[in-house]
Amino acid sequence: MADKRVWFITGAGRGMGVDIAKAALAAGHPVVATGRNTDAVADAVGEADDLLVVELDITSLASAEAAVQAAVDRFGRIDVLVNNAGNFYAGYFEELTPEQIERSLTTNLVGPMNVTRAVLPVMRKQRSGNVVTITSTAGIVGQEFCSAYAAAKFGVEGWMESLRFEVEPFGIHTTIVEPGFFRTELLEKESTAYADLSIDDYAERTAQTRPAWEAMSGKQGGDPAKLAKALVTVVDQEQPPLRWVAGADAVETVEQKANDLLAQVDAYRSLSSSLGLDDAQAGRER
Repeated sequence: MADKRVWFITGAGRGMGVDIAKAALAAGHPVVATGRNTDAVADAVGEADDLLVVELDITSLASAEAAVQAAVDRFGRIDVLVNNAGNFYAGYFEELTPEQIERSLTTNLVGPMNVTRAVLPVMRKQRSGNVVTITSTAGIVGQEFCSAYAAAKFGVEGWMESLRFEVEPFGIHTTIVEPGFFRTELLEKESTAYADLSIDDYAERTAQTRPAWEAMSGKQGGDPAKLAKALVTVVDQEQPPLRWVAGADAVETVEQKANDLLAQVDAYRSLSSSLGLDDAQAGRER
């Protein structure tokens, strides 16, 4: 086991999680492949000597703790956690019900937190590990029809970026993966749900936007198998990156956001820099 790292992957029954599990196994690493339906995970990933399939509902901390214990019982450690499981609630904010938004936040934000909370004691004991969380370009760039998804993914980005400073003293790295559009099953009905409500002011735009999203399913330009193989290389670095922007479309999108942010800072630099207390007032307040 000296040259192997134990990977623990959520959402390994379909989509990108399957490719990540297969890539890690192909690289010689033991894999704990998890999902709510273990039969689906086993069928998707296939058979391997160093594969453990475990039931996991990421919305339940108890389920996460049980899955982590099963992984430790089998392999003795967890070196790489990949928070991959997620869902997509698409639609305009006002047309999404509060329940839909809550489900999005629970799965996409609280879910990775649950699993990470269960894994971190293992990694702290080892004084090593890497927490990898798959977000999206929607985690750094907001867009129409994605408000609930972006809310969760932006939350994940802030959590992961902050978690970095808390766990680095224990030899634990964190990596945020920001994919663009990859040809996974995310936009299929098993992973995507659309707004339940209908509001007249949004009706025309919804009628145009929803079919456009549905038409993208199966036509995305990114190859998830290539992403998975590249992720193994990224994680195997001695100092893995805090962020990995994955896909040519993601690189372009994130670069534009970075340039926009800098331009916005510069546009109000003088005003923003003039808001401090002057010395006389600061002295009186002391």
